[in-house]
Amino acid sequence: MPEVELKPCFLSPKRVQLEYPLFVYLPGLDGTGQLLRSQTAGLEAGFDVRCLAIPRKDLTSWDALADNVLDLIHAELEKSSQRPVYLCGESFGGCLAMKVAIEAPQLFKRIILINPASAFHLRPWLNWASQLISCVPEFLYDFGALGLLPFLASLARMSRSDRQELLKTMRTVPPETVMWRLSLLREFNVNPEQLRRLTQPVLLIAGASDRLLPSVAEVKRIAEILPNAKTMILPYSGHACLLEEGTNLYEILQENNFLESSIQTVKSSV
Repeated sequence: MPEVELKPCFLSPKRVQLEYPLFVYLPGLDGTGQLLRSQTAGLEAGFDVRCLAIPRKDLTSWDALADNVLDLIHAELEKSSQRPVYLCGESFGGCLAMKVAIEAPQLFKRIILINPASAFHLRPWLNWASQLISCVPEFLYDFGALGLLPFLASLARMSRSDRQELLKTMRTVPPETVMWRLSLLREFNVNPEQLRRLTQPVLLIAGASDRLLPSVAEVKRIAEILPNAKTMILPYSGHACLLEEGTNLYEILQENNFLESSIQTVKSSV
C-alpha cells in the first residue's frame, strides 16, 4: 500500500464489519501490522479489526505516533461511532498503546498489552547492544536478523511459513529505522500516576519463555500499578507469541472473560 510510505495508516482485513466493536492492533518493532495475520480470522468472529502500519522510514516521536493513532481511530469512529474500542499493543506496540491510552483514557473499553517492551530497560545488555547497532555495517543486518530470531520466538511452536515471514519482515525495516525505534524504547517512560487513571479492564499477556525481554516480571509490575488489571502467563510462549501455532488471541480473551456480552451475542448470531 503506497500510503504506508507517507504516513501511518490502518490496514483492514477483507471483512470490514462496522457493526462490530473496533479492535485496534499496534505492532512490534517492525511496524508493519502484517504479523497479526495468523490471528485475524479468529478475531473477526467478534471484532472489526484494524492493524497499524508505520512507514518504513518513519522517525517520529512517541507523542507524534500516539497522535497519529488517535487520529486514525477517530476517523474509523466517524464511520460508526456507537461502538466500543479495544486497544491491543504488542512489544513496541505495547509501549505505544500505553502512550495512546494515557492521552485518551475514556476512548477505550478494554486494553490488551502483550509482552510490552517497556521492559527494555530491565535488560542492560540489550540497552548497551542497541547503542552499538550504528557501528554495524548495513550488509550485516540480514545476518543479525537471523541471529536474533531464536530470541524473538519459540521457533519450535511456529510453522515454517511463519518463521520465514517473521524473518522477512524483520529484514524489511531499514537500519536507521531500527536504531530510531530502539532509541524510543531506551527513553520510554510513563508516569505511574498516569497509568492509574486507566480504570478500564486491562489484560496483560506475557510469554514465560520470552528470551528477549523479562516480560513476566514486567506485566506483573504494570498490574500492580493499574487499578483493574489481570495477567495471563503463556507458559511455553516466546516474545512473538501471536505467531505460535498454539496461541489464539480471541480464545485467550474469552477464557479471561475479557469480551463484553454484546460481542458474545454477535458471535452466537453469526
